[in-house]
Amino acid sequence: MAAVKPIPDGYPQVIPSLAVDGAAAAIDFYCSVLGATVRMRMDEPGGKVGHAELQLGDSVIMLADEFPDIGHLGPKSVGGTPVTLNVYVEGVDAVFAKALAAGATSLRPVENQFYGDRSGQFQDPFGHRWNVATHVEDISEEEMATRAEAAMSEQ
Repeated sequence: MAAVKPIPDGYPQVIPSLAVDGAAAAIDFYCSVLGATVRMRMDEPGGKVGHAELQLGDSVIMLADEFPDIGHLGPKSVGGTPVTLNVYVEGVDAVFAKALAAGATSLRPVENQFYGDRSGQFQDPFGHRWNVATHVEDISEEEMATRAEAAMSEQ
């Protein structure tokens, strides 16, 4: 009998799992806005999404509808989230605009950052926070330190 792998093929070692009030709509949002694809989806008899897995580049995001009886609650039910999901995309401006058009709320507009990314942050219609970025410039450690110092002195 072959040994079972402790980390299955096709799964990264760390996978966020989102509780969502409206998981079916969230799946549509993440596929449309971020370009995710559905790896698998198991719907409950009552219509709720019991478990779904989305592929986003080389990452996996798991999600399901809220199940309050077992404490599985989304950000809107608990008053917000302290977590931000960071995603690199090909064209941050277009992705950000698509997110806003699909009902997301801008938290920080897209702009060039001192560390070489162009990024912005939004809250999706389900209460999850996303930082989307496109890497636009490779920077040496020395230049990064200089830019970081300048950026911090502006605050």
